[in-house]
Amino acid sequence: MFTGIDEVDWASLRHAYGSAADVPGLLRGLASADPAEREAALDGMYGAVHHQGDVYDATSACVPFLLALVASGEVADRAGVVELLVSIGAESARREDGGAGGPGTRARAGVRAGAEVFVELAGDADPSVRRAVPEALVRFLDEPDRVLGLLRERCALERDRRVLLALTESLGLFARLHPEHAAEAVELLTAQSSPPHDPGLRLAALGRLAECAPDRLPADLVTVAVGLLRSRSALRSAGREAVGCPHTDTLARRLRRLRPSDEEGSQLLRTLHRALGERLDQRRALLRGQLTGPDAVDRCNAVWMAAELFREWRGDWSEPVGLIGSQLAVEEDRLRDAAVSVLEELYGLAAPAADDLAALVGSRPDLWVRARARGASALGGPLRALARSGDHRAVPVLAQVLAGPVVPDDLGWVICHLGPGAASLAPALRRRLGEVAPDSAGIFERAVPLLSALSALGDAEAVPEVLRLLRGLPLGLRLRDAVVEAAVRALEAFGSAAPSLVVPVLRELLETECAAVAARALWAVEGDASAVLPVLIGELADGRPRRRAAAGALARLGPKAGGALPELRRTVSSEDVRERVSAACAVWRISGDGELAAPVLRTAWTDAPATRRAITACLAVLGPAGEPLHDLLRAELAARRRHLTSASVGYGGHDVRDDDRLLRACREVLGAG
Repeated sequence: MFTGIDEVDWASLRHAYGSAADVPGLLRGLASADPAEREAALDGMYGAVHHQGDVYDATSACVPFLLALVASGEVADRAGVVELLVSIGAESARREDGGAGGPGTRARAGVRAGAEVFVELAGDADPSVRRAVPEALVRFLDEPDRVLGLLRERCALERDRRVLLALTESLGLFARLHPEHAAEAVELLTAQSSPPHDPGLRLAALGRLAECAPDRLPADLVTVAVGLLRSRSALRSAGREAVGCPHTDTLARRLRRLRPSDEEGSQLLRTLHRALGERLDQRRALLRGQLTGPDAVDRCNAVWMAAELFREWRGDWSEPVGLIGSQLAVEEDRLRDAAVSVLEELYGLAAPAADDLAALVGSRPDLWVRARARGASALGGPLRALARSGDHRAVPVLAQVLAGPVVPDDLGWVICHLGPGAASLAPALRRRLGEVAPDSAGIFERAVPLLSALSALGDAEAVPEVLRLLRGLPLGLRLRDAVVEAAVRALEAFGSAAPSLVVPVLRELLETECAAVAARALWAVEGDASAVLPVLIGELADGRPRRRAAAGALARLGPKAGGALPELRRTVSSEDVRERVSAACAVWRISGDGELAAPVLRTAWTDAPATRRAITACLAVLGPAGEPLHDLLRAELAARRRHLTSASVGYGGHDVRDDDRLLRACREVLGAG
């Protein structure tokens, strides 16, 4: 198995953590007679050699030895090694690796060169090996007719239900990868989707048919799928389809414990959902069937699938949201916690579940605050979800939390979603802000949420406390600038309240790193362009992100910022798309001339969806003058897929909330226009 392993210069090869000198030990560990050592070695391979799906030069060097391991009948746990090889080869095909000579290309070529090993393993005595092999055959054996013959033969001979599921999944993969040879694969899937096959296998076949041959699906697909799901669940509950969860303390095992308790059932329905794509009426009906079923595990899986649907697609989700809310009354902690977690991320779209959230909050004061093993406590999920939905029944409960001995740092953030209806909380928020020492180490975590809440409430009585905080911040404090910006934005939100106190402080800040945000606030409080224009023009000459903030502030001055136009026009050519958008919006708002700005904004709208809310805000101010870009807004409203999801813009965030705000802003602009 390891012939030639000592001839490889492993120390010169690299994996996720540097030198690959430890890899021979990991490879030998995979062949150990000790199960714990084998598990630890596989854990090490995923942790370093194939870290998060990455492929390194050490990964490609391992492939021949991994193939030798699975070919040896003397090695136990070969299924895990086959899965590792499949992952290495598949990820190598999906990811860029620097060209034809890169480690990913070499790794995939190595797996394909050894694919005959998988043919030998297709009939292995170990069912876990037989279960891992079909995908390898489809992906790496370069003879489609032969692959299809092997799959057909194994489907006829196989009796293990889990191996049959793997064969079904691989038939679907084969049909997608080899459409010119797909007809017989589709016939096999069609047969498997009908009696007398068991419910799980039929569900798997339906999911794959939905991907590759939707015309073969039954007309009453949802009714059939829900019936099969419930039949499968009844079998599982009777113990005929038990779900195991080993507890060895390794990375691989810990990841498995994070999966759904019925991972197989989750995957079966997720495959069908994703294959249905934009057929949202069918997906909504399928969710209804899942969320109203008798089995709590099925309903828990459905809650997580609903979250994926909400994040990706726009539509009327009031019914499934309401059904998720109905899960809050169940006794199963896992199901209730899943429902709360999903509702937290829906913000205003969680309104159909507000009654259920309010009932849970009212009956379980122990859930108002959540203690954490490390760091400060946090607001409990049910209360956070209720407040984020904008439901004012959260206000008296938040008042009790504010009056208690432990106030979670994140409480201020949720108050921002309650609007003027939470005004009664302002005195308690001011008191809590007054308890924050300006030189305390955790001031960012404690003060910024409180400042944000007071800003949202427009509580001008908080001016003295905000100024106390600003004046007391020592230089060198961690995240000091972020705290200063939050305090200045609060003063801006309070408008012209106490100008004799506020203006001198803001003028002092014009000489600091926070000059742009201070200038914007000073303009809002005092309205004197001559005091802020020179500062903002100077900020445009600085590096990111201050140029973007300066351009945004200049836009608010309108025509009075005409002296900044030459520098703003230069900033429109910035390499940074957010700077380009901010500068283009400022040019248009100041000069009224959209000839330069409109093409820049149109390109950014398409290429950088994360800029769409900023562009829409600019168009809202421009009114009818922004009509040349209104077609973008109409197209946005007509689109069914969300554009401001984390996957589409490349960063994390509150997907559904941000997208919903974009849609609302588009409607407002077009309605006003």
